[in-house]
Amino acid sequence: MSGTDTDVGKTIVTAAISATWRSRGKTVVVYKPTQTGVTDDQPGDVAVISQLADVPGYDGVRLQAAMAPRPAAVLEDATLPTLDDHIARIHGLQESSDVVLVEGAGGLLVELTEAGDTIATLAGVLDAPVVVVVRSALGTLNHTALTLEALQARGIRPLGLVIGSWPVEPSLVETSNRADFEAGSVALLGAIPAGAGALSRDDFVTRAPGWLPGLPAVSGQE
Repeated sequence: MSGTDTDVGKTIVTAAISATWRSRGKTVVVYKPTQTGVTDDQPGDVAVISQLADVPGYDGVRLQAAMAPRPAAVLEDATLPTLDDHIARIHGLQESSDVVLVEGAGGLLVELTEAGDTIATLAGVLDAPVVVVVRSALGTLNHTALTLEALQARGIRPLGLVIGSWPVEPSLVETSNRADFEAGSVALLGAIPAGAGALSRDDFVTRAPGWLPGLPAVSGQE
């Protein structure tokens, strides 16, 4: 799970995908390699996902500074997990779950390790497809194209696109962008309505599969 940038809605999309898989009888667990911008006793993205979708989740490391992992770790004199650490953790989670969803930090090429490994590196090693969370507003077509080009250059399959926050009253630009996504070569799996993260767990779990009508088809679960 990656995005075209930070704050595009990856966490709520991850929760919605989790709820959709659960509705199909799958056991789901979420792993976030690096969580920044939280203290040890504050809830992070994994806690939001667990609250909304009723699935377990784990962080690889938590850092206080709300910035990219490597500079955040430097500020705290912290050691980031290595790529092998993340892979071992994910393989361990796969032993007890049908689906392991990995939520990246920021965009596709944000560095997660001291060696410069990214969520793209992790996906490549695991041979895992990537859901790309995109914005609806002006600029998203370019950001999305750049992200998809980066995936293609690395031989990584994009599972599909999800609009992270779809407004109640979309602008002409937003409806045009959505039409462009729907006509593109990478499937638009759906769109998450703005404010979905404020729903109760019961409402979120009930509604989530309807927001992602394209997910079963690309996952071979129709």
